[in-house]
Amino acid sequence: MAKFAIGVGSALMDIILQESDEFLADNKIVKGAMTLVEADFADKLLAKTQNKPIIAPGGSACNTIIGLGRLSKQAKFVGCCGTDELSEKYRAALAKNNVEAKLTTTDKAATGRVVSVVTPDAQRSMLTYLGASGFTDPSIFTPALFTGASLVHIEGYLIFNEKLLRAVLENAKKAKVKISMDLASFNVVEQNLDLVKSLVREYVDIVLANEDEAKAYTGQSDEKTALEIIAKDCEITVVKVGKRGSFVKSGENVYQISSVGEEKAKDTTGAGDLWASGFLYGVINGLSIEKAGYIGSLCGYEVCRVFGAHIPDERWNAILREI
Repeated sequence: MAKFAIGVGSALMDIILQESDEFLADNKIVKGAMTLVEADFADKLLAKTQNKPIIAPGGSACNTIIGLGRLSKQAKFVGCCGTDELSEKYRAALAKNNVEAKLTTTDKAATGRVVSVVTPDAQRSMLTYLGASGFTDPSIFTPALFTGASLVHIEGYLIFNEKLLRAVLENAKKAKVKISMDLASFNVVEQNLDLVKSLVREYVDIVLANEDEAKAYTGQSDEKTALEIIAKDCEITVVKVGKRGSFVKSGENVYQISSVGEEKAKDTTGAGDLWASGFLYGVINGLSIEKAGYIGSLCGYEVCRVFGAHIPDERWNAILREI
C-alpha cells in the first residue's frame, strides 16, 4: 500500500513581495516573524509597493503536503477556503501537485492570504490574514478522516485555534497515525509556550524547528542543547540551522545533516516547509535518518533557488531521479 500523508493547516494564498529593509521599517513589520493582520492591512501594504507580487497557494502545512504529493504521488490537505475565485485557484493547484483537497468552504470570510516580504538577504517576513481558514470546523476531524494515512502533518500556527488543533491531534492519535508538527515561528512559540509544550508531549511524534523556534521552546541558544531538550518530549526532533544544515535526534542517536548546493538563496520562503517534505517522505517510507535528511536538504535547496514556495516541475523531476 502506498505511503501517504495528510496535512492540516491554514489554506492561504501566498503573495510574495520583494522589498527592502527600509520598507519593513517604514511599515513596522517585524523581520523574520509571522504577524496576524486584518485583510485591509495586506491590501494597504500592497498599495505601497511598486513591485509586482508573485501569487501561489501557500500556508506552511500546505507547502509541505504539496512537496509530499510530488514525492509520494499522493497526499491530502484539510482546511477551509472562502467561496471566491482564490478558492478555485487553490483547489486547482493542489490537484496539479497530486494532493487531494479536503476543503470545506465558508461565506463568512474570504480565502486567507499571506503577504511574504522578501528582503535582499533572502529573509522573509510574513503578514497573515487567516480569513476563511479560521473557520475550519473541528467536527470534521474523526479517526475515519485519517484512515490509511502514514502521517498527519500540522503547522504550529494552528495553536491560535486550540479547539481545532486538539480535535486534529486527538483524532489522529485515535487513528494510530504518526503526528509531525512544525513549530511555525519563534513568536508563535514564545506567545503560547506552555500550551505548545503540553500538546507536543501528549500527542506529537516528530517536531521540526529552526534555530529561533528551538530557542523559543527551550530558552537555549545552542542548537545541540536545544535539540536534546526538545527530544525529551517526542520520538524524532529536527533543528534546522540554515546553510549549516540540520541536526536530528532519533532515539539515542544524533545526526548532523549537511546542506546541499552552492547557489545563493534567492528567497527562503518555504525552505523549512519543503525540507520537511523531503525528510517526512523518507521517514514514512522507512529510509534511514541520513537519507531522509538528504532528501530534505535537496528539497530545501531547490525551493531557495526560486521566489515563492513552489519548486518548478523540471527540478522536481531532478529530485526524483536523485532519490
